Amino acid sequence: MADKESSARPDRPANGSKKWLPLSESRFGPFLTRKVFLLPGSVRVIWRSREQRKCYNRLQGKSLRTWWAPTAISWWIGVLFAVGSTAFMLGSVSVYVKWVGVATGNLTFFVGSIFFTSAAFLQYLEVAATAWSPGGGFIGQVSRRNWQPLRLELRRIDWWAVVIQLIGTIFFNVSTCQAMTTGMGPAEADVRVWRPDMCGSVCFLLSSGLAWIEVCHKWIAIKVRQISWWIVALNLSGSVAFGVSAVASYQLTNGTMVSVSLDNAGTFTGALCFLVGGLLLLPERVALLKRSGVEAAGQ
Repeated sequence: MADKESSARPDRPANGSKKWLPLSESRFGPFLTRKVFLLPGSVRVIWRSREQRKCYNRLQGKSLRTWWAPTAISWWIGVLFAVGSTAFMLGSVSVYVKWVGVATGNLTFFVGSIFFTSAAFLQYLEVAATAWSPGGGFIGQVSRRNWQPLRLELRRIDWWAVVIQLIGTIFFNVSTCQAMTTGMGPAEADVRVWRPDMCGSVCFLLSSGLAWIEVCHKWIAIKVRQISWWIVALNLSGSVAFGVSAVASYQLTNGTMVSVSLDNAGTFTGALCFLVGGLLLLPERVALLKRSGVEAAGQ
């Protein structure tokens, strides 16, 4: 959440003053994604929306381990997205479907969508457990925020991103569940399977776009040295691939899809992107904690 240009802790100015002087900020419409402060002693502090959420919430835990940190909510989010993505990848491989059968293949998609929804719900809890207050003293206060899971935080870009993605995962739950029904005609499949699938894909695309803006602060940015950039770039690419898959899966009046191969390729590619993005959440958590100066036994 904070970068500093001196050895002083950003929440503990050298002279004890609590005055924070705003220098600059980055916005996307009404959403604040980044703000720079100057503290007494020429200490520069950079507040970032994503780091606020990932480093300072009631559910982050105290572990600085990367691959095994079950007390940290970000760890569970990454693991659940990775498992769900793996299921989607399996379901889109024709060899797997031929081996287990179409019914089991469809069940694989449904199970994967449940893992996606679980991860998206934890993301929402992560936002609800994080105060969003880019001002003096926020670093020491945010971790003690009371639970506010039902609060509408319409001016937070991360709130919109996680809510829209959660809605998208529910559409995928509906779509994959209905796909297990046999004997549907093209018109019925359009209403019960394809439409919720397309709605879910649109939600994922919107959510990934907001997450991209939250990290990059603009539409075009290349930050290959930042794990967060790779995560949002992969998720955005995966959402585009899911959208292509949804379009290709539309059933024509003769009962055939627009393109079976494109449908499977889009699903596999999108799931692979989310798999890698989910796994990268694990080292990202540790990297952000270390950059923000949060100690293992700290807040």
